[in-house]
Amino acid sequence: MIKNIMLNRRLFLQSAAVAAAQTVPPKGARPEAPKMTSSVMLWTLKGSFEEKLEIAARAGLQSVELVSEYVDWSDADIARVQKQVRSFRLGIDTLVATPDWISRPVSMLDPAQRANFLADVSRALRFAQKLEVPYLILMSGNTLAGRSRGEQYTSLVESARRAGDLAAKTPVALILEPLNTLVDHKGFFLNTCTEGLKVVKEADHPHVRLLFDLYHEQVEAGNVMRTLAEAAPFVKVFHVADNPGRHDPGTGEMNYPNIYQAIQKTGYTGYVTMEYLPLGDPVESLKKAVSGFRASTSS
Repeated sequence: MIKNIMLNRRLFLQSAAVAAAQTVPPKGARPEAPKMTSSVMLWTLKGSFEEKLEIAARAGLQSVELVSEYVDWSDADIARVQKQVRSFRLGIDTLVATPDWISRPVSMLDPAQRANFLADVSRALRFAQKLEVPYLILMSGNTLAGRSRGEQYTSLVESARRAGDLAAKTPVALILEPLNTLVDHKGFFLNTCTEGLKVVKEADHPHVRLLFDLYHEQVEAGNVMRTLAEAAPFVKVFHVADNPGRHDPGTGEMNYPNIYQAIQKTGYTGYVTMEYLPLGDPVESLKKAVSGFRASTSS
């Protein structure tokens, strides 16, 4: 599935240096910093950790996001990973705070599980600081049988607020992610960004913000452009995939050039992360996706 990705590291860095030299601005001019940072969720790629980093770098991405890769890393592992990531001229922007939320009692919806949830957040915050990662993803958990939606919603807001208090002692922010229940995550409680935004506003904590997954929102509710315009002041990360199939932007029903322009019009300056299953060669797929994103937001 992955072809010719073990590019010689020295040649990779030499070619990157040549490309950079060719784009040096005139003397005295300051290069314009990108207003939005491109990233990729590594779980969507095949291969070893290093192979995935190399794919991201060859595709021209600036950062990567992790799910559970980090959970067993020692300090020596962290130092090795940081060196590895930097050698590819990448950053790490996001970790999932409770990567095993499906199999362990760490639901944000149940006060009886809150201590477990907060312990996981505390542990993930320590990893985030060591890895210099700015964001942790929070997952609500699946709807609980025998509990009213109102009761679970109240617990969700309180869990977010208390997790925010933990994050406030660090430079890390927490981002709450809604997931669709119609195709990918049946039973998940927080299934729209409209409700996710409501939770963030009610939690009323500067360290609690929103992850807006454009694919999940399209599947569950549609109306993506209007919803993102309202949510953008509270969003730190957007996730990208097309519908149906969760594949490359441009392969389904979503008009990503218009969506990117709508994001740009809000003044958003955070991460735009490719979280789709590439069709064909992953490097070429991501190159096309990133160039489409940048072309749509270059003005």
